[in-house]
Amino acid sequence: MSTKFSEDVVPLTDLKKNPGRVVKHASEARRPVLLTSRGRGVAVVEAVSDYDKKEEERAFMRAVVAGLADLEAGREVSLADAKVRLGLK
Repeated sequence: MSTKFSEDVVPLTDLKKNPGRVVKHASEARRPVLLTSRGRGVAVVEAVSDYDKKEEERAFMRAVVAGLADLEAGREVSLADAKVRLGLK
């Protein structure tokens, strides 16, 4: 998902004038909208569904990295032990 600078960069004053338009654009375009003040980025508006998806992906990747670190450190259990700990057959 790449930002289209001609569409997705909005001055903060535009958000103040018509917040609904900015939110609708972020939701329909499925891209974040960069809000600027005096030519500098100050905030991002993003659809909640897109934000939630990104947070889930980040959490998954953090768990993968933590798992790989555990393997490197020798902190591992057999599949049978894991099933017992989780109460699975």
